[in-house]
Amino acid sequence: MTNHKNLFSAENLKHNAIFFLLLNCGLFLTAVGIAMFKTPNHFAFGGTSGVSIILSTLFPKWNVGAFMWIVNAVLVLLGFIFLGLRSMGWTIYSSFALSFYVSACQAVYPLTAPLTNDTLLELAYAVILPAVGSALVFNVGASTGGTDIIAMILHKYTSLEIGRALMISDFGIVLIAACIYGAQTGLYCILGLVLKCTVVDGMIESFNLRKVCTVISSHPDEVEEFIINKLHRSATEQEAFGAYTKSEKKVLMTVLTRSETAQLRIFLRKIDPHAFMTIVNSSEIVGKGFRSI
Repeated sequence: MTNHKNLFSAENLKHNAIFFLLLNCGLFLTAVGIAMFKTPNHFAFGGTSGVSIILSTLFPKWNVGAFMWIVNAVLVLLGFIFLGLRSMGWTIYSSFALSFYVSACQAVYPLTAPLTNDTLLELAYAVILPAVGSALVFNVGASTGGTDIIAMILHKYTSLEIGRALMISDFGIVLIAACIYGAQTGLYCILGLVLKCTVVDGMIESFNLRKVCTVISSHPDEVEEFIINKLHRSATEQEAFGAYTKSEKKVLMTVLTRSETAQLRIFLRKIDPHAFMTIVNSSEIVGKGFRSI
């Protein structure tokens, strides 16, 4: 009974609401990039969007959004057969939600030609929007679905790792696009594929970036009180011995966000201008108050 109550606690409901909001924001940004920039320019970088762009060219009666519904439905069915329902998780929702958002974008603002005549500018937005969207989705522990399912199947039944399997499938789609749309579009697709992987990794690290701060001050108790009561963080205390001063010092180590680090620096400047502080960037902080294990 206790577990049932905990499931519907205010904290869990808040966590689930934030998860669902970020998931849908990520999927919507990805859909805008697909509908507004990838599709009009035939940028088939890979994934279900790349397959759908190619299919919509071969069968122009249906648009990209329609083919995304079909391709994602087939992939979800394959996922059920080879992976089972439990392994699919949020991938099912993501697959169909992304298809819905793409169809909605194309219905609200249909495009028959690129927005601008600047192909590189179009490529930049075709990469950045889905990359930011994918980073948001991956950061909450979900997936955009699509060819991720194929990669998961290959990973389960072969020795291929998921990242390598995705790269192989995406590169195959790019080669088909180059054959259909010509060398110039094919080269743009290859460039977009490389940039997409780089930007996604960079965005995920940026979202999770934290500052590991180590502070040595003549007023450690005041610093500790500020960290706990004002920043609502915790800290680890260590006893150290200064090689130059030959005196014992208390060292405080804490993990903060960018804004919290700035607040701590301002506080130290006020109470102890001679304090010593080191700040190290980290994108992998796991534990209470940050990402769960």
